[in-house]
Amino acid sequence: MRERIKRREGTVVSAKMTKTVVVRVDRLVEHPQYGKRLKQRARLMAHDEKAECREGDRVAIIETRPLSKNKRWRVSRVLSRRAE
Repeated sequence: MRERIKRREGTVVSAKMTKTVVVRVDRLVEHPQYGKRLKQRARLMAHDEKAECREGDRVAIIETRPLSKNKRWRVSRVLSRRAE
């Protein structure tokens, strides 16, 4: 049985590379001892074939096969555009 494909939502923080965007994914994690919720961030490189993402856009990304040294995610769709 195949494993589930991981899906994340995040904000594009850099779109300066060709066909690649850097997406910041925020999540809340509860501290194991004190119970306070902490914000953790991950910066993931994602493949953007059509180069349609801009900085500030909210996007959905899915896990894929390794595309380069650091790129293991692909932009599946743009959820919302940055307000200009």
